[in-house]
Amino acid sequence: MASKKRVLIVDDEEDILTYLSTLLEDNGYDTLLAREGEEARKQVETSLPDLITLDISMPEKSGIKFYRDVKANDQWKKIPIIIVTGISEDFKRFISTRQQVP
Repeated sequence: MASKKRVLIVDDEEDILTYLSTLLEDNGYDTLLAREGEEARKQVETSLPDLITLDISMPEKSGIKFYRDVKANDQWKKIPIIIVTGISEDFKRFISTRQQVP
């Protein structure tokens, strides 16, 4: 039997963590939770998730910094990241720096 895919959910809001983990677990995924970027980095180091959902606007180590750290690491850069965040000034700045794919 194949092992379940593992999804790391990174968000500082408890309601979002609960919602996403319940939704994913009900659909057959294992979930890992992190409430800020440094905790998320430790989860990636120890558990190497198959997918990450990421809130950009968080206290402590921001989601932007975490995203850049993951994409700069040769071992982690192929992990898909889905950004799940409210629109904030941090997010607007982040998205405006992304390269457009033709």
